[in-house]
Amino acid sequence: MIKFGPSGNSESFYAAGYEHTEDSAAFVKARGLDCFEYSFGRGVHLSEKKAKSICAAFERAGVEISAHAPYYINFGNPDDEMAAKSYGYVLDSAKAIKLMGGKRVVFHPAAQGKEGREIVVARTEERLHILRDYIYLNGLQNLIFCPETMGKIAQIGTVEEITRFCKVDPIYTPCVDFGHVNSREQGSLKTADDYKRLLGYMIDCLGFERMKHFHVHFSKIMYGARGEIKHLTFEDTVYGPEFEPLAEVLLEWKLEPYVVSESAGTQIEDAAQMKRCYEEQKNRL
Repeated sequence: MIKFGPSGNSESFYAAGYEHTEDSAAFVKARGLDCFEYSFGRGVHLSEKKAKSICAAFERAGVEISAHAPYYINFGNPDDEMAAKSYGYVLDSAKAIKLMGGKRVVFHPAAQGKEGREIVVARTEERLHILRDYIYLNGLQNLIFCPETMGKIAQIGTVEEITRFCKVDPIYTPCVDFGHVNSREQGSLKTADDYKRLLGYMIDCLGFERMKHFHVHFSKIMYGARGEIKHLTFEDTVYGPEFEPLAEVLLEWKLEPYVVSESAGTQIEDAAQMKRCYEEQKNRL
């Protein structure tokens, strides 16, 4: 089944007086949502006791939880020692989300730096083979690892690059951040056909079964010549992208992803709006 939910806690969560991740489960469920993405963006600092407490809260609520690994992962770094840290960040995130009862880990693949792009992409691909081996050695192959499309031109993470990385092993499933794609491609996502071209390419390369339950990040994002500038809310009418044509394609192609809202402060409200949009289109079929 398709799932909708927020990335982290919205401003309304804190305004209601909540502060603990355990409270997020019931808060999400009360709004008719199905999932929640926990961010380890600044590092994996979570005790086993806390992880199990979070797991229990989300199991009670019937809400699925995923994790975003630290933002500073960079498998394209020419320094092998720095790359070794990136392996650790992904593995630590995976071990933590497993304790929390989740199955998905999203991660940023790489930054280009000063080298040629193909050099960095090839190095990143090679290191994802090594990461794959570490994942199996640690018994984490039952989880799903999601390299993410990135929004800045200087980041590694085009649709084609992420698809290439996911060919390394079935443990990798794309995280398509449609706001990021729209930003780096200067407003490319406007119609259902635009979404079909993107998703059709990935399905052709990876197969329908892998893509059926792919990971989605969705938000409107301000962009400039270098790509992503900042995340916005669904109130924005300038930058996009819009969710309605994507909902149309998901229904037509029978795709059932895990859809996470990354709106700036209104992520739970905008996740609920996406779910309503999807259900309304479904009811019209």
